[in-house]
Amino acid sequence: MPQGKPSVVPDDGLTTRQRRNRPLVVVHTGVGKGKSTAAFGLALRAWNQGWPIGVFQFVKSAKWKVGEENALRVLGASGEGGSVDWHKMGEGWSWVQRDAQLDNEEKAREGWEQVKRDLAAETYKLYVLDEFAYPMHWGWVDTDEVVSVLRARPGTQHVVITGRNAPGALVECADLVTDMSKVKHPMDAGQKGQRGIEW
Repeated sequence: MPQGKPSVVPDDGLTTRQRRNRPLVVVHTGVGKGKSTAAFGLALRAWNQGWPIGVFQFVKSAKWKVGEENALRVLGASGEGGSVDWHKMGEGWSWVQRDAQLDNEEKAREGWEQVKRDLAAETYKLYVLDEFAYPMHWGWVDTDEVVSVLRARPGTQHVVITGRNAPGALVECADLVTDMSKVKHPMDAGQKGQRGIEW
């Protein structure tokens, strides 16, 4: 299997193996489609490695059934790869703040408290914090606290955060940041989301 070769080898005193196995903070942000999809693709790789996975959906409705949820739950229960736990924290669509904002804020804060407990306990090897950039952007969860917790997390826990408008402090803290831009989208031509593509 081909291996990526870094363009720079830092003088940090670490061996190649130590540097390779450092836990990552990954951020998928931007206005383009595919942020969550990419995070769930990463979760598939983690499942294949036998890693326990925790998915925390922060803003999308708890009633909304995404295809990745069903697939990852089935895979997690198969006994062939890693386990998968799926937690739904939010109500309503990520790009629309509804009237029940205070309830959403509380659920986002509760979700973050659960993530902090799980990080302290090293419950998962991969955390997918889906749409978590929104609660930080809206001021529901303190970005500086998130950065502090992520920097101090024990063990080898990888964390992937998705959502538009990722705060600058989070981007600065992250090891890998992808900004997904939109070139074209079917919705621009009046086409609604469709089964198998959006969910």
